[in-house]
Amino acid sequence: MTVDSVFIVLLSVAMVVAIVARRFGFPYTVSLVVAGIALGALHVVEPPHLTRELLFTIFLPGLLFEASYALNWIAFRRHLIGILLLAVPGVIATIAITGALTEVALSTLGLTVGFSMTLAFVFGAIVAATDPVAVTALFRQMRVPVELAVLIEGESLVNDGTSIVLLALILGVVTGAPASVPRLGASFMLVAGGGVVVGVAIAWIITQAIRRIDDPMIEITLTMIAAYGSFVVGERFHVSGVIATVAAGLLCGSYTRPVAMSETTRVAVSSFWEYIAFALNSVVFLLIGFAVPLGDLARFWREIAIAYVAMTVARAGVVYLVDALSQRTTRAWPRGWSHILLWGGLRGALSMVLALSLPASVPRRDLIVAMSVGVVVLSLLLQGTTMGALLRVTRVAVAPATPP
Repeated sequence: MTVDSVFIVLLSVAMVVAIVARRFGFPYTVSLVVAGIALGALHVVEPPHLTRELLFTIFLPGLLFEASYALNWIAFRRHLIGILLLAVPGVIATIAITGALTEVALSTLGLTVGFSMTLAFVFGAIVAATDPVAVTALFRQMRVPVELAVLIEGESLVNDGTSIVLLALILGVVTGAPASVPRLGASFMLVAGGGVVVGVAIAWIITQAIRRIDDPMIEITLTMIAAYGSFVVGERFHVSGVIATVAAGLLCGSYTRPVAMSETTRVAVSSFWEYIAFALNSVVFLLIGFAVPLGDLARFWREIAIAYVAMTVARAGVVYLVDALSQRTTRAWPRGWSHILLWGGLRGALSMVLALSLPASVPRRDLIVAMSVGVVVLSLLLQGTTMGALLRVTRVAVAPATPP
C-alpha cells in the first residue's frame, strides 16, 4: 500500500474505533491500542514504524503545544509547586526507585544476567514520563474537578522533558562519557533551562506578530510555527525541544490568546488545535498497537510483570510523599486525588519511542525494550480501563457529564 493509502486506512480505523468506543463507553485511546495490536497481528496493513524521528518531527510538538496551550493557567499556577515536585525531583526518584527495585528483583530471582544497575536506571528513565491522554479523555466525560485534570496534564507536560534529558545523561554514562553528580546536574539545568528560554523567546516573537494581524488563518499558522519552530530551534541549539514547546504553548495560551487574539481568532485557533490533537493521538495510539512485539512480550513476561510492579511502587511512593508535603502548604489538594494521580500515571507513546530508539550498542537492549513496551501496554490496559471505576469509588467523579 502507498503512504497515502495507509494514512487513509489509519484514519478510517480511528473513526470506527471512536464510534464503537463512544457507543460502549470504552476508553478511546486504549481501544486504539487494542485495535492496533489486532491489526498488526493479522498483518492487515503495514503502517509506518513509530520511530523517534516520526514522533519528534510530527506527533510530539503538536501534542505538547495543544495540551499546554489549552491548559487552565490559573489552576496550573495554583498547583505549580506540586507539579514541579512531581515532574523534577519526583521523576529522579521514580527513575532511582524503579531501576533499583527492578534490578534487585531480577537478580534475586535469577531471571537475567548482564543487567546492571546502570541499565536498570536506563529502563527507569524510559518509563518515568507519564502520558495522561487516555485519562484526560475520560475526564472530559466525567464530572472531574478542573484542577485535578490540570495536575495530571501539567505534570506530564513537564516530566516529558525531564525524563528525556535524564535518559540522555544516563545513556552518556552507559556509553562511557565522564560523569559526576555536579556535572550531570549542570548539564540538566543547561538543557532544561535553555529549553525554557527558547520557548519563551519564540512565543514572544509570535505574540508580537499576532498583535499586528487580525486574520485567523495567518494566526493559526503562527501558532503552528510556535509549536514546531520552538521544538526545532531547541533541538538545534542542543537544549530540550520538549520543554521549549511546552514553554511556548503555556505562554501562547496564558498571554497571547487573551491579549493579542480577537474572539473569532481564539475560537478558530482552539478548534484547530483540538482537532490536530485528536488526529495525532488517534494515529499515534494505533501505531503503539502496531509496534507491540508480541513474541518478546511472551518471552519476557516475568521480567515485564516485575518491572510494572516496580514502576507502580515507585509512582506510589513519589505521589504520596508529594501529597504529604503539599498538606503542609496552603496549596494542598484533597487527599482522594492522590489515588487518581497514582493510577492516572499511564505510560504511552513517548516511553515506547524512547525504548525503540535505544542505540544498538546498549547492553541487554532486547530486555529493556521488552520491559518498556510491556509496561506501556499493561498501564494502558489495566489502569486505562479501570480509571472510571476508581473515579466513582473515590467519589472524585460520580456521573458522566455527557451520555456515552
